[in-house]
Amino acid sequence: MNPFNKADELTRRHFMANAARAYLGVHLLPMMGSTIATAAPAGAGASAAKAKHVIYLYMSGGMSHVDTYDVKEKKDIMGKTEAIKTKADGVQIGNWLPKTAEVMDKVCVINSMKSTQGAHEQGTYVMHTSYNMLGTIRHPSLGSWVTRLGGRLHPELPPFVAINASPEYTGGGFFGAKYAAAPIGSPDAGLQDSHRASGVSEEDFARRLTLADRMNKKFHEKYPNQDVKAYEELYREAINLMNSKDLKAFDLSEESSETRALYGTGRFAQGCLLARRLIQHDVRFVEIQLGGWDTHYDNFAGVEGRCKEFDQAYAALIKDLEATGKLKDTLVVVATEFGRTPEIKTEHQGGRDHHPGAFTCTLAGAGVKGGMKYGSTDKEGKKVAELPVSPQDFNATIAYALGLPHDLVLMSPSKRPFRIAGPDAAKATPITSIFA
Repeated sequence: MNPFNKADELTRRHFMANAARAYLGVHLLPMMGSTIATAAPAGAGASAAKAKHVIYLYMSGGMSHVDTYDVKEKKDIMGKTEAIKTKADGVQIGNWLPKTAEVMDKVCVINSMKSTQGAHEQGTYVMHTSYNMLGTIRHPSLGSWVTRLGGRLHPELPPFVAINASPEYTGGGFFGAKYAAAPIGSPDAGLQDSHRASGVSEEDFARRLTLADRMNKKFHEKYPNQDVKAYEELYREAINLMNSKDLKAFDLSEESSETRALYGTGRFAQGCLLARRLIQHDVRFVEIQLGGWDTHYDNFAGVEGRCKEFDQAYAALIKDLEATGKLKDTLVVVATEFGRTPEIKTEHQGGRDHHPGAFTCTLAGAGVKGGMKYGSTDKEGKKVAELPVSPQDFNATIAYALGLPHDLVLMSPSKRPFRIAGPDAAKATPITSIFA
Protein backbone atom coordinates (compact mmCIF):
# COMPACT_ATOMS: atom_id res chain seq x y z
CA MET A 1 0.00 0.00 0.00
CA ASN A 2 1.27 3.48 -0.88
CA PRO A 3 1.91 5.33 2.40
CA PHE A 4 1.49 8.68 0.65
CA ASN A 5 -1.57 10.21 -0.96
CA LYS A 6 -2.09 13.36 -3.04
CA ALA A 7 -2.90 15.42 0.00
CA ASP A 8 0.57 14.67 1.34
CA GLU A 9 2.38 15.96 -1.77
CA LEU A 10 3.01 19.51 -0.59
CA THR A 11 4.02 18.35 2.87
CA ARG A 12 6.43 15.80 1.43
CA ARG A 13 8.03 18.35 -0.89
CA HIS A 14 8.48 20.83 1.94
CA PHE A 15 9.95 18.16 4.19
CA MET A 16 12.53 17.08 1.63
CA ALA A 17 13.48 20.63 0.67
CA ASN A 18 13.79 21.77 4.29
CA ALA A 19 15.73 18.67 5.28
CA ALA A 20 18.23 19.23 2.51
CA ARG A 21 18.66 22.84 3.53
CA ALA A 22 18.99 22.09 7.22
CA TYR A 23 21.31 19.10 7.05
CA LEU A 24 23.25 19.69 3.84
CA GLY A 25 23.26 23.45 3.53
CA VAL A 26 21.64 23.42 0.07
CA HIS A 27 18.23 23.74 -1.51
CA LEU A 28 16.81 20.96 -3.62
CA LEU A 29 16.15 22.09 -7.15
CA PRO A 30 12.92 20.28 -8.10
CA MET A 31 13.12 21.39 -11.68
CA MET A 32 16.01 19.44 -13.17
CA GLY A 33 15.37 17.41 -16.30
CA SER A 34 16.01 13.74 -16.72
CA THR A 35 19.48 12.61 -17.66
CA ILE A 36 18.07 10.07 -20.11
CA ALA A 37 15.88 11.13 -23.02
CA THR A 38 12.70 9.27 -23.65
CA ALA A 39 13.19 7.07 -26.68
CA ALA A 40 11.28 8.80 -29.45
CA PRO A 41 11.19 6.74 -32.64
CA ALA A 42 11.34 8.70 -35.85
CA GLY A 43 7.95 8.91 -37.50
CA ALA A 44 5.88 11.11 -39.74
CA GLY A 45 6.27 13.99 -37.33
CA ALA A 46 10.06 13.82 -37.05
CA SER A 47 12.61 15.69 -39.17
CA ALA A 48 16.33 15.96 -39.70
CA ALA A 49 17.08 18.34 -36.83
CA LYS A 50 19.07 21.52 -37.34
CA ALA A 51 18.17 23.00 -33.96
CA LYS A 52 19.90 21.85 -30.78
CA HIS A 53 18.63 24.70 -28.62
CA VAL A 54 15.60 26.96 -28.30
CA ILE A 55 15.58 30.51 -26.96
CA TYR A 56 11.90 31.30 -26.43
CA LEU A 57 11.13 35.00 -25.99
CA TYR A 58 7.61 35.43 -24.68
CA MET A 59 5.88 38.81 -25.01
CA SER A 60 3.39 38.63 -22.16
CA GLY A 61 0.20 40.64 -22.40
CA GLY A 62 -0.49 40.42 -26.12
CA MET A 63 1.97 42.19 -28.43
CA SER A 64 0.27 44.48 -30.94
CA HIS A 65 0.94 42.92 -34.36
CA VAL A 66 -0.02 46.01 -36.36
CA ASP A 67 2.46 48.16 -34.41
CA THR A 68 5.35 45.72 -34.77
CA TYR A 69 5.53 43.03 -37.48
CA ASP A 70 2.28 43.45 -39.45
CA VAL A 71 2.17 47.12 -40.39
CA LYS A 72 -0.66 48.41 -42.56
CA GLU A 73 -1.19 51.36 -44.92
CA LYS A 74 -4.30 52.83 -43.32
CA LYS A 75 -3.49 55.71 -40.96
CA ASP A 76 -6.64 55.15 -38.90
CA ILE A 77 -5.26 51.70 -38.03
CA MET A 78 -1.62 52.63 -37.56
CA GLY A 79 -2.12 55.79 -35.50
CA LYS A 80 1.32 57.00 -34.35
CA THR A 81 3.11 53.93 -35.71
CA GLU A 82 4.90 54.22 -39.05
CA ALA A 83 6.28 51.52 -41.31
CA ILE A 84 10.05 51.34 -41.85
CA LYS A 85 12.15 49.34 -44.30
CA THR A 86 14.33 46.50 -43.08
CA LYS A 87 17.39 44.60 -44.26
CA ALA A 88 14.99 42.11 -45.87
CA ASP A 89 13.61 43.22 -49.22
CA GLY A 90 9.86 43.73 -49.10
CA VAL A 91 9.60 43.26 -45.34
CA GLN A 92 8.53 46.30 -43.34
CA ILE A 93 8.00 46.58 -39.60
CA GLY A 94 6.98 49.27 -37.10
CA ASN A 95 9.27 52.24 -36.49
CA TRP A 96 9.57 51.26 -32.82
CA LEU A 97 11.93 48.43 -33.89
CA PRO A 98 14.85 50.11 -35.73
CA LYS A 99 17.53 47.68 -34.50
CA THR A 100 15.36 44.66 -35.27
CA ALA A 101 15.08 46.02 -38.82
CA GLU A 102 18.85 45.44 -39.15
CA VAL A 103 18.50 41.67 -38.56
CA MET A 104 15.26 40.95 -40.41
CA ASP A 105 17.18 39.13 -43.13
CA LYS A 106 17.62 36.39 -40.49
CA VAL A 107 13.96 36.36 -39.38
CA CYS A 108 10.81 34.63 -40.64
CA VAL A 109 7.68 36.56 -39.69
CA ILE A 110 4.54 34.46 -39.24
CA ASN A 111 1.76 37.01 -39.73
CA SER A 112 -1.11 34.52 -39.79
CA MET A 113 -1.25 33.27 -36.21
CA LYS A 114 -4.78 32.61 -35.02
CA SER A 115 -6.17 31.46 -31.66
CA THR A 116 -9.55 30.84 -30.06
CA GLN A 117 -8.33 32.00 -26.65
CA GLY A 118 -8.88 35.72 -26.03
CA ALA A 119 -8.02 35.91 -22.32
CA HIS A 120 -4.44 36.25 -21.06
CA GLU A 121 -4.27 33.16 -18.89
CA GLN A 122 -5.94 30.86 -21.39
CA GLY A 123 -4.04 32.32 -24.36
CA THR A 124 -0.68 32.00 -22.64
CA TYR A 125 -1.50 28.47 -21.55
CA VAL A 126 -2.35 27.17 -25.02
CA MET A 127 0.75 28.82 -26.53
CA HIS A 128 2.94 27.11 -23.91
CA THR A 129 1.26 23.69 -23.84
CA SER A 130 -0.74 23.23 -27.09
CA TYR A 131 -3.79 22.43 -24.91
CA ASN A 132 -6.69 24.48 -23.63
CA MET A 133 -6.69 25.06 -19.91
CA LEU A 134 -8.64 22.51 -17.84
CA GLY A 135 -9.31 22.39 -14.14
CA THR A 136 -8.60 18.67 -13.92
CA ILE A 137 -5.06 18.50 -15.31
CA ARG A 138 -1.92 20.57 -15.71
CA HIS A 139 -0.22 20.00 -19.05
CA PRO A 140 3.58 20.07 -19.50
CA SER A 141 5.03 23.25 -20.94
CA LEU A 142 6.78 23.34 -24.31
CA GLY A 143 10.21 23.37 -22.66
CA SER A 144 9.23 20.32 -20.62
CA TRP A 145 8.18 18.47 -23.77
CA VAL A 146 11.45 19.34 -25.50
CA THR A 147 13.40 18.11 -22.48
CA ARG A 148 11.36 14.92 -22.23
CA LEU A 149 11.56 14.05 -25.93
CA GLY A 150 15.02 15.39 -26.72
CA GLY A 151 16.87 14.80 -23.46
CA ARG A 152 19.54 16.95 -21.91
CA LEU A 153 22.75 18.00 -23.61
CA HIS A 154 24.81 18.82 -20.52
CA PRO A 155 25.09 16.10 -17.87
CA GLU A 156 24.96 18.53 -14.95
CA LEU A 157 23.30 21.81 -15.96
CA PRO A 158 19.48 22.00 -16.04
CA PRO A 159 18.18 21.41 -19.57
CA PHE A 160 15.30 23.89 -19.19
CA VAL A 161 15.73 27.37 -17.68
CA ALA A 162 13.10 30.11 -17.35
CA ILE A 163 14.17 33.72 -16.77
CA ASN A 164 11.70 36.16 -15.25
CA ALA A 165 8.89 33.82 -16.31
CA SER A 166 5.83 32.49 -14.53
CA PRO A 167 6.14 28.95 -13.12
CA GLU A 168 2.48 28.50 -14.09
CA TYR A 169 3.55 28.23 -17.72
CA THR A 170 7.01 26.68 -17.41
CA GLY A 171 6.09 23.71 -15.21
CA GLY A 172 6.45 20.01 -15.90
CA GLY A 173 2.73 19.32 -15.58
CA PHE A 174 1.98 15.60 -15.36
CA PHE A 175 5.60 14.85 -16.41
CA GLY A 176 6.56 15.81 -12.87
CA ALA A 177 8.78 18.36 -11.18
CA LYS A 178 12.01 17.11 -12.72
CA TYR A 179 10.84 18.38 -16.13
CA ALA A 180 9.94 21.88 -14.92
CA ALA A 181 12.17 24.87 -15.62
CA ALA A 182 14.93 25.96 -13.29
CA PRO A 183 13.70 29.47 -12.43
CA ILE A 184 15.87 32.60 -12.65
CA GLY A 185 14.39 35.79 -11.23
CA SER A 186 17.17 38.29 -11.86
CA PRO A 187 19.75 37.39 -14.54
CA ASP A 188 22.42 39.16 -12.47
CA ALA A 189 21.70 36.90 -9.50
CA GLY A 190 22.07 33.73 -11.54
CA LEU A 191 20.89 30.35 -10.27
CA GLN A 192 20.10 30.77 -6.60
CA ASP A 193 20.95 28.23 -3.88
CA SER A 194 23.35 26.30 -6.11
CA HIS A 195 26.37 26.65 -3.83
CA ARG A 196 27.28 25.07 -0.52
CA ALA A 197 26.26 27.28 2.37
CA SER A 198 29.11 29.45 3.64
CA GLY A 199 28.88 27.96 7.11
CA VAL A 200 29.29 24.37 5.87
CA SER A 201 32.83 23.16 5.16
CA GLU A 202 33.59 20.69 2.39
CA GLU A 203 34.41 18.00 4.95
CA ASP A 204 31.26 18.63 6.94
CA PHE A 205 29.21 18.62 3.75
CA ALA A 206 30.62 15.22 2.73
CA ARG A 207 29.86 13.84 6.20
CA ARG A 208 26.27 15.04 5.99
CA LEU A 209 25.87 13.47 2.54
CA THR A 210 27.03 10.13 3.92
CA LEU A 211 24.55 10.41 6.78
CA ALA A 212 21.76 11.34 4.38
CA ASP A 213 22.59 8.35 2.18
CA ARG A 214 22.17 5.99 5.13
CA MET A 215 18.85 7.55 6.10
CA ASN A 216 17.59 7.46 2.51
CA LYS A 217 18.52 3.81 2.04
CA LYS A 218 16.46 2.76 5.04
CA PHE A 219 13.57 5.00 4.02
CA HIS A 220 13.46 3.65 0.45
CA GLU A 221 13.56 0.06 1.66
CA LYS A 222 10.58 0.72 3.88
CA TYR A 223 8.64 2.91 1.39
CA PRO A 224 9.36 1.96 -2.25
CA ASN A 225 7.41 4.94 -3.61
CA GLN A 226 8.00 6.34 -7.11
CA ASP A 227 7.51 9.96 -6.05
CA VAL A 228 10.12 9.64 -3.33
CA LYS A 229 12.54 8.06 -5.81
CA ALA A 230 11.98 10.94 -8.21
CA TYR A 231 12.86 13.49 -5.55
CA GLU A 232 15.89 11.46 -4.58
CA GLU A 233 17.04 11.79 -8.19
CA LEU A 234 16.52 15.55 -8.05
CA TYR A 235 18.50 15.67 -4.84
CA ARG A 236 21.42 13.86 -6.51
CA GLU A 237 21.30 16.12 -9.55
CA ALA A 238 21.31 19.21 -7.32
CA ILE A 239 24.52 17.95 -5.70
CA ASN A 240 26.08 17.25 -9.11
CA LEU A 241 25.18 20.75 -10.19
CA MET A 242 26.87 22.26 -7.13
CA ASN A 243 30.10 20.57 -8.14
CA SER A 244 29.90 21.44 -11.83
CA LYS A 245 32.67 23.58 -13.30
CA ASP A 246 30.06 24.96 -15.72
CA LEU A 247 28.04 26.77 -13.07
CA LYS A 248 29.89 29.79 -14.45
CA ALA A 249 27.38 29.69 -17.31
CA PHE A 250 24.97 31.50 -14.97
CA ASP A 251 27.47 34.25 -14.08
CA LEU A 252 27.00 37.39 -16.17
CA SER A 253 29.97 39.06 -14.47
CA GLU A 254 32.19 37.05 -16.81
CA GLU A 255 30.86 39.09 -19.73
CA SER A 256 32.60 42.32 -20.70
CA SER A 257 30.94 45.65 -19.99
CA GLU A 258 30.86 46.25 -23.75
CA THR A 259 28.89 43.06 -24.38
CA ARG A 260 26.45 43.78 -21.58
CA ALA A 261 25.91 47.28 -22.94
CA LEU A 262 25.28 45.81 -26.40
CA TYR A 263 22.21 44.00 -25.04
CA GLY A 264 20.99 46.87 -22.87
CA THR A 265 19.87 47.09 -19.27
CA GLY A 266 16.84 45.50 -17.66
CA ARG A 267 15.91 41.93 -16.83
CA PHE A 268 14.78 41.00 -20.31
CA ALA A 269 17.87 42.41 -22.01
CA GLN A 270 20.28 40.78 -19.59
CA GLY A 271 18.15 37.64 -19.70
CA CYS A 272 18.81 37.42 -23.43
CA LEU A 273 22.55 37.65 -22.74
CA LEU A 274 22.25 34.96 -20.09
CA ALA A 275 20.35 32.79 -22.55
CA ARG A 276 23.23 33.07 -25.02
CA ARG A 277 25.66 31.97 -22.29
CA LEU A 278 23.45 29.06 -21.31
CA ILE A 279 23.02 27.61 -24.77
CA GLN A 280 26.78 27.90 -25.27
CA HIS A 281 27.04 25.61 -22.25
CA ASP A 282 24.53 23.15 -23.74
CA VAL A 283 21.35 24.14 -21.95
CA ARG A 284 18.66 23.00 -24.36
CA PHE A 285 15.68 25.34 -23.78
CA VAL A 286 15.69 28.86 -22.30
CA GLU A 287 12.58 31.01 -21.92
CA ILE A 288 12.70 34.74 -21.20
CA GLN A 289 9.57 36.78 -20.59
CA LEU A 290 8.97 40.45 -21.31
CA GLY A 291 5.70 41.68 -19.86
CA GLY A 292 3.75 44.90 -20.22
CA TRP A 293 2.20 44.38 -23.68
CA ASP A 294 -1.40 44.64 -22.42
CA THR A 295 -2.00 48.06 -23.97
CA HIS A 296 -5.72 48.68 -23.44
CA TYR A 297 -4.81 52.27 -22.58
CA ASP A 298 -2.34 54.52 -24.39
CA ASN A 299 -1.19 51.76 -26.73
CA PHE A 300 1.48 53.77 -28.50
CA ALA A 301 3.33 54.86 -25.38
CA GLY A 302 3.15 51.29 -24.12
CA VAL A 303 4.39 49.75 -27.36
CA GLU A 304 7.21 52.26 -27.64
CA GLY A 305 8.38 51.50 -24.11
CA ARG A 306 8.23 47.73 -24.54
CA CYS A 307 9.92 47.87 -27.93
CA LYS A 308 12.86 49.88 -26.63
CA GLU A 309 13.97 47.03 -24.38
CA PHE A 310 12.99 44.26 -26.78
CA ASP A 311 14.48 45.86 -29.88
CA GLN A 312 18.01 46.32 -28.61
CA ALA A 313 18.18 42.98 -26.83
CA TYR A 314 16.68 40.96 -29.68
CA ALA A 315 18.93 42.45 -32.34
CA ALA A 316 21.99 41.96 -30.11
CA LEU A 317 21.02 38.33 -29.47
CA ILE A 318 20.66 37.52 -33.18
CA LYS A 319 23.96 39.24 -34.03
CA ASP A 320 25.78 37.65 -31.10
CA LEU A 321 24.53 34.16 -31.93
CA GLU A 322 25.57 34.59 -35.54
CA ALA A 323 29.02 35.88 -34.56
CA THR A 324 29.62 32.92 -32.25
CA GLY A 325 28.33 30.39 -34.79
CA LYS A 326 25.37 29.38 -32.61
CA LEU A 327 22.56 30.81 -34.73
CA LYS A 328 22.81 27.85 -37.07
CA ASP A 329 21.72 25.42 -34.32
CA THR A 330 19.63 27.71 -32.08
CA LEU A 331 15.97 28.42 -32.83
CA VAL A 332 15.07 31.91 -31.59
CA VAL A 333 11.32 32.22 -31.03
CA VAL A 334 9.27 35.36 -30.40
CA ALA A 335 5.76 34.46 -29.24
CA THR A 336 2.75 36.09 -27.59
CA GLU A 337 -0.78 35.01 -26.62
CA PHE A 338 -2.69 37.18 -29.12
CA GLY A 339 -2.56 40.49 -30.98
CA ARG A 340 -4.34 43.79 -30.44
CA THR A 341 -7.37 45.21 -32.23
CA PRO A 342 -6.73 47.25 -35.37
CA GLU A 343 -9.36 49.65 -34.01
CA ILE A 344 -7.88 52.36 -31.81
CA LYS A 345 -10.01 53.03 -28.73
CA THR A 346 -10.06 56.82 -28.44
CA GLU A 347 -12.00 56.58 -25.19
CA HIS A 348 -9.01 54.68 -23.77
CA GLN A 349 -6.40 57.28 -24.75
CA GLY A 350 -5.61 55.43 -27.96
CA GLY A 351 -5.66 51.90 -26.58
CA ARG A 352 -6.07 48.54 -28.31
CA ASP A 353 -8.00 45.55 -26.94
CA HIS A 354 -7.36 41.79 -27.09
CA HIS A 355 -7.42 40.26 -30.56
CA PRO A 356 -6.87 36.49 -30.89
CA GLY A 357 -8.21 36.38 -34.46
CA ALA A 358 -4.89 37.49 -35.96
CA PHE A 359 -1.44 38.03 -34.50
CA THR A 360 2.26 37.57 -35.21
CA CYS A 361 5.08 35.34 -33.98
CA THR A 362 8.59 35.02 -35.42
CA LEU A 363 11.29 32.39 -35.86
CA ALA A 364 15.00 32.78 -36.61
CA GLY A 365 18.05 30.53 -36.81
CA ALA A 366 18.37 26.73 -37.03
CA GLY A 367 17.71 26.49 -40.76
CA VAL A 368 14.81 28.96 -40.84
CA LYS A 369 14.70 31.01 -44.05
CA GLY A 370 15.28 34.61 -43.08
CA GLY A 371 13.93 37.75 -44.69
CA MET A 372 10.48 36.33 -45.39
CA LYS A 373 6.89 36.46 -44.26
CA TYR A 374 4.62 33.45 -43.93
CA GLY A 375 0.88 34.01 -44.20
CA SER A 376 -0.92 37.32 -44.14
CA THR A 377 -3.85 39.20 -42.69
CA ASP A 378 -6.42 41.38 -44.46
CA LYS A 379 -5.87 45.09 -45.10
CA GLU A 380 -7.02 45.97 -41.59
CA GLY A 381 -4.99 43.29 -39.79
CA LYS A 382 -8.24 41.97 -38.40
CA LYS A 383 -8.51 38.52 -39.97
CA VAL A 384 -6.08 35.95 -41.34
CA ALA A 385 -6.24 36.14 -45.12
CA GLU A 386 -4.03 33.18 -46.04
CA LEU A 387 -2.11 30.30 -44.49
CA PRO A 388 -3.56 30.34 -40.93
CA VAL A 389 -1.30 29.02 -38.17
CA SER A 390 -2.66 27.77 -34.84
CA PRO A 391 -0.71 27.58 -31.58
CA GLN A 392 -0.57 23.81 -32.18
CA ASP A 393 0.90 24.33 -35.68
CA PHE A 394 3.44 26.74 -34.24
CA ASN A 395 4.57 24.31 -31.53
CA ALA A 396 4.69 21.48 -34.08
CA THR A 397 7.03 23.68 -36.12
CA ILE A 398 9.33 24.13 -33.14
CA ALA A 399 9.33 20.36 -32.63
CA TYR A 400 10.10 19.88 -36.33
CA ALA A 401 13.11 22.21 -36.11
CA LEU A 402 14.44 20.11 -33.23
CA GLY A 403 13.83 16.83 -35.03
CA LEU A 404 11.20 15.78 -32.49
CA PRO A 405 8.06 13.93 -33.63
CA HIS A 406 5.11 16.22 -33.04
CA ASP A 407 2.72 13.28 -33.36
CA LEU A 408 4.40 10.99 -30.82
CA VAL A 409 1.96 9.96 -28.06
CA LEU A 410 3.05 9.88 -24.42
CA MET A 411 0.71 8.67 -21.73
CA SER A 412 -0.09 10.65 -18.60
CA PRO A 413 -0.18 8.91 -15.19
CA SER A 414 -3.93 8.56 -15.72
CA LYS A 415 -3.23 6.67 -18.98
CA ARG A 416 -4.49 9.42 -21.25
CA PRO A 417 -2.64 10.17 -24.54
CA PHE A 418 -0.89 13.52 -25.09
CA ARG A 419 1.35 15.05 -27.78
CA ILE A 420 3.66 18.05 -27.94
CA ALA A 421 1.43 19.56 -30.66
CA GLY A 422 -1.86 19.12 -28.87
CA PRO A 423 -4.79 16.71 -28.71
CA ASP A 424 -5.12 16.05 -32.44
CA ALA A 425 -1.70 15.84 -34.08
CA ALA A 426 -3.34 15.18 -37.47
CA LYS A 427 -4.59 18.77 -37.39
CA ALA A 428 -1.29 20.24 -36.17
CA THR A 429 0.94 20.79 -39.17
CA PRO A 430 4.57 21.96 -38.97
CA ILE A 431 5.37 24.82 -41.35
CA THR A 432 8.11 22.95 -43.19
CA SER A 433 8.32 25.42 -46.10
CA ILE A 434 10.04 28.07 -43.96
CA PHE A 435 13.12 25.89 -43.52
CA ALA A 436 16.00 25.88 -45.97
